[in-house]
Amino acid sequence: MKILFLGDVVGRSGRAAIKSQLPKLRQDWGLDFIVVNGENATSGNGLSPAHAKEILEAGADCITLGDHAFDQRDMLTFIEQEPRIIRPLNFSKAAPGKGARLFKATGGRKILVAQVLGQVFMKRPFDDPFSAVEQVLKAHPLGGLAQASLLDVHCEATSEKMGMGHWVDGKVSVCVGTHTHVPTGDAQILPKGTAFQGDAGMCGDYNSVIGMEPAEPLRRFVTGMGKGRFTPATGEATLSGLYTETDDRTGKATRVKMIRVGGRLEQSTP
Repeated sequence: MKILFLGDVVGRSGRAAIKSQLPKLRQDWGLDFIVVNGENATSGNGLSPAHAKEILEAGADCITLGDHAFDQRDMLTFIEQEPRIIRPLNFSKAAPGKGARLFKATGGRKILVAQVLGQVFMKRPFDDPFSAVEQVLKAHPLGGLAQASLLDVHCEATSEKMGMGHWVDGKVSVCVGTHTHVPTGDAQILPKGTAFQGDAGMCGDYNSVIGMEPAEPLRRFVTGMGKGRFTPATGEATLSGLYTETDDRTGKATRVKMIRVGGRLEQSTP
């Protein structure tokens, strides 16, 4: 199976890149399933139903969220109506929506998509991500009913993402980090067959401070005081993510490559 995962979509620029690039990528690369993290797609904070529809209509098969999952209040009800949106497994026991779900890919094949929040350096205390993931993976063993599985690990600490990668090695097809918006150069297949990258990066304007116009972040760094809200940068976005090919029989990764399309960081195709 050919799977594309794209990191956090940031603001209007990121959404525009998704809409203009994703249909062509699916066709040119023969993609079987596309997952997009929509965490910051609406004004840099959360995801609105309208913008979720834009991303899905552009070709995403599934949207994952993160710690800003319900910053846009309409998502509280919309996520119950739209099964293609996944919120973190350990967000809250009372949260609407699901943290993992089986989806259909091309040819009737199935793929499990799950997301979990880390604990290290996060502003809010979340439940243990390792036990949350373990419960889901026990119910969906690799090479079972699903031909592939993908885990989005949304957290600050690179070490925690790496720890999760080794924890699930051989249990998922793909384990990829999100949240920090800067792509890491560690795309690899771990010893037991799981494709891994510490952070997929963002789908946003890299002439920025993690997707935001630099003025306000710089003011806060230099003076320790804020004057206004962060606003997403509006230059041409780079789509950043991870491309993985998997074996339908075992569910293990056979090929992996970090992806950057358009904008300032464009690189070669898979």
